[in-house]
Amino acid sequence: MTIMLVAGARPNFMKIAPLMAAIGSREGLTPFLVHTGQHYDARMSDLFFRQLSIPQPDVNLGVSGGSHAAQTAAVMTAFEPVLLEHKPRAVLVVGDVNSTLACSLVAAKLGVTLVHVEAGLRSFDRSMPEEINRLLTDSISDLLFCTEQRAAHNLLHEGVPPHKIHLVGNVMIDTLHANLDAAQTCPVLEQLRLTSKRYALLTLHRPANVDDPAVLTRLLDALHVIQTTLPVVFPIHPRTRATLSRGDAARLIQAMPNLKLIEPAGYLEFLKLTAHARVVLTDSGGVQEETTILRVPCLTLRDSTERPVTVELGSNRVVGTEPARILSAFRQVMSHPPELGQTPPLWDGQAAGRIAEVLHRELAPRRGVYVKANATSAA
Repeated sequence: MTIMLVAGARPNFMKIAPLMAAIGSREGLTPFLVHTGQHYDARMSDLFFRQLSIPQPDVNLGVSGGSHAAQTAAVMTAFEPVLLEHKPRAVLVVGDVNSTLACSLVAAKLGVTLVHVEAGLRSFDRSMPEEINRLLTDSISDLLFCTEQRAAHNLLHEGVPPHKIHLVGNVMIDTLHANLDAAQTCPVLEQLRLTSKRYALLTLHRPANVDDPAVLTRLLDALHVIQTTLPVVFPIHPRTRATLSRGDAARLIQAMPNLKLIEPAGYLEFLKLTAHARVVLTDSGGVQEETTILRVPCLTLRDSTERPVTVELGSNRVVGTEPARILSAFRQVMSHPPELGQTPPLWDGQAAGRIAEVLHRELAPRRGVYVKANATSAA
């Protein structure tokens, strides 16, 4: 049985890596990888494939750039003939990027079994494009794999039949466990002249933060104060670099001598930077999860999170974009670091194996027909 896996953007690659390995090692299952090309920069794509030992894609759609609508339409148009030609038993999508939704729509319209890994996460903020992608993908999926119990509850509340839902853990954490030792050997701290636990790490890429000048100015005002206490390392996303290179943002950046702007980091380099940071400031969902496992305090620069378990365990605080709130949380972390160590159930590095087991069990009995799963799987 061929399982067609879809990857498009950098967050997808960390989730696809363990799935390719687990599905490929499972007798009766064959992985087929489609790269949509949504992240086309070499440091956003090629480097991750090498570091994570992901096989070269069977097909690269080569779609990149454009608005949300243009990108989604282009991926759909390019993906449909691939699906028709190769006729997989199922299409497996991960996460919440535009490629996820685009390929899901094509699979659903062609009647191909659709599998969503990382299903059920909700920020309850529909101004986020990712939230729309999550909601729509989950609503048309046949098998939904959840990272945490709250996600399964969200799906049940939305009317998803229990037999479709499986609580399996977090494949992104599979990748972290598999690569942490290798990451620790990276010389990135020495290259950047950093000392472990004596710097902050920052990521910013969400349009609501980097495209709105008023919001970005507030974040930079807070950052200006933080960098007087700790050096701040900022691997800068291409869309963020474009915004910071002009107007008031450029002026504010130039006034921060302890802000280290660096190119997008490879997975191993970023993992080491995260593991050795005193605190991480981010608007990324995946980084909130990684800091929980690495026991590093995280301040989420958003008004909501789709990873509430990270807040419940105390590793993450949602601090919004107002300078006073950000700085208050930062000072509290510096003076009274939280006690960290708890991890969510099933975040043990074995999620991909559980997914492969369910796929083998649920897709094998009748070719081309979706078979209902155990109704207790979401309990």
